[in-house]
This record gives sequence, structure tokens and C-alpha cells, in this order.
Amino acid sequence: MKIRLLTILPAVLFAGLALFPYVSSGSDDGGLVTLRGAPIPESVTDSENALKKPIESLPMERDFTQQPPLVSHAVDNYPVTKNFNKCMDCHSWERYREAKATKVSQTHFKTSEGQDLANISPRRYFCLQCHVPQVDARPLVPNDYERAKSTR
Repeated sequence: MKIRLLTILPAVLFAGLALFPYVSSGSDDGGLVTLRGAPIPESVTDSENALKKPIESLPMERDFTQQPPLVSHAVDNYPVTKNFNKCMDCHSWERYREAKATKVSQTHFKTSEGQDLANISPRRYFCLQCHVPQVDARPLVPNDYERAKSTR
């Protein structure tokens, strides 16, 4: 036990020292900084985009091919645990018609090897990892992004 502890302790200390530069709480003047230490302009940190409410409407258009659809409603109280997925109350193949919701894609019922499953695949079970609520927020930094031609 002592030998194991003596081998692990230096590794833990080294890791802590290696990460020390990234633990900084901000720049020298108290402002926010990027991971590389560059200051973030105040215009980017404004609260205009903070806590934007989801737009409850028809789904927004997708911006690129294979983009997961955006969620067109609030999801604040939608628990998704290993035993229960609130999204499936409306989006399951059994209930989507009565809920007037989009049904879960057939691709969500396949393993990574392409085998069909009776239930949603464990790798697709946690919906909010890919599907996020749609909001009308301006970009944090200026860009000249254009929607993919295939989605127009």
C-alpha cells in the first residue's frame, strides 16, 4: 500500500503543477481570459446572450448537413437519467402522433456496428448531448459563416 501511494503521489503533484497555469481566475486586471491567456473583450462577456429563453416555435432550419435538429421547446425540467428519458414521453415511436412531435430517427435504434435494436441505442439515449434548445442569440464573435448549400 505504501509503495503504491509513493508511486501515485508524485504523479498527482506533477499533474497539479502542470495544470496550475489554467486555474487562473482571470487576467491581471480581473477580467476574463481565454485558455491561452488572451483577454476576452467586454462586448463578448455582456449578458445579452446570457440565459436566453428557448424559442417555442417551429424548428429552425439546420445550418449544415447532418446537424442534429434543434429542440423547439424549453427542456429545463426534462430529466434524462439512466432509467428514464422524459424526451421519449412525446418523441417515441408509440406516442409521437398523439403528442404532435417529431419521432426519433431510425438511426437512433442502431448500434455503432449498424445492427438494429428494439430500443433506443445507449449511445443515442442522452438526447441533449446533441439536440440543444433553439435560441435567437447573436454570435459571440464576428464571423462570415454561411449555411451549407445542401440545407437551403
